[in-house]
Amino acid sequence: MGMSIDDFGGGPSAAAGVLVVTTNDIPGRRVTEVIGEVFGLTVRSRNLGSQIGSGIKSMFGGELRGLTKTLAESRAQAVERLMEQARARGANAVLAMRYEVSTADFGTEVCAYGTAVRLADADS
Repeated sequence: MGMSIDDFGGGPSAAAGVLVVTTNDIPGRRVTEVIGEVFGLTVRSRNLGSQIGSGIKSMFGGELRGLTKTLAESRAQAVERLMEQARARGANAVLAMRYEVSTADFGTEVCAYGTAVRLADADS
C-alpha cells in the first residue's frame, strides 16, 4: 500500500486566493499594506493504535507512515486556518510563513504563522 503525494506533503493551491510564501517579499510584487501577524492552529490527539505501531516500528527502524500522514494533514489544516484569518482581515498574501510544532502528553500542536499583507496587483 503506497502513499500518495498528498499523504506526505502539500501546500495551498494557487486557487486559494491568498498567496502564502516563506520569503520576506515577493519579487515583482509590492506590499501596499501590512496587516499584521496571523496564525492557524490545530491540535491532534494521540491515537493509541498509531502509538503502539510507532513504538514497535521505532524499535526496528523505518518511516512511521501513519504519523507522517497525520502530521502532513495537521500542517495543511493549520495553513488553511492561517489563510482564513488572512482573508478575513483583507489580506491577499502571507509573508514569512513558518510552522511551529510541539508535542505534549495529550497530542501534537501545529501552528502556521506569518505576516498578512495586501499586495498590489501584479500589473501595477
